[in-house]
Amino acid sequence: MPLRMLHYVACFYQHLIKTKVTTPSKGLPPLLPMVLYNGGERWRVAEDIYVQVRPEPPVFLRSYQPHLRYYVIDEGRYTREQLGEIDTPLSGLFEVEIASGDRASLQAAVDRLVRLIQADPNKARLDRLITRWLKRHLQRLGAGIDLTQIHSLVEDTAMLAENLESWAKREREEGERIGVEKGERIGIEKGERIGVEKGERIGIEKGERIGIEKGREEGRLETAQETARNLIALGTMTESQIAQVTGLSVAQVEALRASDPD
Repeated sequence: MPLRMLHYVACFYQHLIKTKVTTPSKGLPPLLPMVLYNGGERWRVAEDIYVQVRPEPPVFLRSYQPHLRYYVIDEGRYTREQLGEIDTPLSGLFEVEIASGDRASLQAAVDRLVRLIQADPNKARLDRLITRWLKRHLQRLGAGIDLTQIHSLVEDTAMLAENLESWAKREREEGERIGVEKGERIGIEKGERIGVEKGERIGIEKGERIGIEKGREEGRLETAQETARNLIALGTMTESQIAQVTGLSVAQVEALRASDPD
């Protein structure tokens, strides 16, 4: 920025001479180079081009180095309360930029800016310049509102307020829609996850129950078969009688007798 400001000042002076606003013999007008900064981080750039001359020149060369200091207005250093205590159109501009993230605060900041313009001696010129700036600012914010009929903040305040309210309403509706969609999506995902977990739990419980029942059934069958073998070994009962005692079928008893090596 220091180098850019040096370039701007040199170009401005060249323009004055080229357009014959002044001449080298008449002299060049004094300037106040100024930077209006509205970034999120605080300004930490050198404010004089000489600071960027490295290594620092020896004493006999210092007076020959370029020097240009500029004044920085860092909007982020001001709170809304501080800006509210400064009754100038510039403080109103800063408040509009700071309030741009909140539609209700933005409308209040615009209303205050209009009052500051009305109270300024250069009301007409300020109104024209600030109206043009505000329309560009709202476009950068993606307001999506019709500003073609707004030519004066002072005279078209009601129209601008209506447009800002329409913008705020659309954003609220869009926010609600996104919230509903997000809620539905989260609900579905959560429902699916709970369903899967519940299904897994039911499956495990059912599997365990079936396994236990199957194990018991197999245990009962093995016990009945062992009893039938013992009765067959005694040789005192028929297959039908053994079947009645053990609960096996006659065919199962016959199969056991056939498999008995004795």
